[in-house]
Amino acid sequence: MEAIILAGGFGTRLKHVVSDVPKPMAPICDKPFLEYIFEDLNKKEITHVVLAVGYMKEKIEEYFKNQYKNIEISYSEENSPLGTGGAIKKAVSQCREEDIFIINGDTFYDVDLEKMKKFHIENKSSLTIAVKEMENFDRYGSLVIENNKIIKFEEKKSMLKGKINGGIYLIKKNIFQGIEQESFSFEKEILENEKIEKYAYESNGYFIDIGIPEDYYKFIKKVKE
Repeated sequence: MEAIILAGGFGTRLKHVVSDVPKPMAPICDKPFLEYIFEDLNKKEITHVVLAVGYMKEKIEEYFKNQYKNIEISYSEENSPLGTGGAIKKAVSQCREEDIFIINGDTFYDVDLEKMKKFHIENKSSLTIAVKEMENFDRYGSLVIENNKIIKFEEKKSMLKGKINGGIYLIKKNIFQGIEQESFSFEKEILENEKIEKYAYESNGYFIDIGIPEDYYKFIKKVKE
């Protein structure tokens, strides 16, 4: 199995806490956050990762080089911002598999990737999204799901309970066919594209997005436990 990790963002909301490295390299107990993702992917038998890098890319490349344990690492570099869609589309050209995991470099989500892939193949899906049930949240939009299919993405609002997009996707390599532009949003062009059927794979595994200082410190606390 192989994955693309999106590690090119600026990390604006975390900047006053972590300013000298890109967000995925935010230090967590003497290791960059991204290393915890790699450790998890290594256990789950991912053997090739394409790191989509941009902002401060040399810091990531110097640290990880071309191998992490059993994972071979390739780099897809953005020289100007391509948006999430453009970054994934560029990185896909270095992938060998037909089905590719997409993972956010600022989110740790414990999902059984093998089971998710089985679900994806059984449903002949071109896009499967790992979905997490949450309580008392207003930071994420919620999903409307019927018969394992995502019908609608709803705006961020305060909710007692709901299902969110956990930021791990499994896509078919050809999903960008017909999109000519280099720079575009994955969310707008793919996730919100009604012509593309989207399946929800539910996982109740541990989830954290370190995009805001409060959750960054929460993850540090968890690692120290």
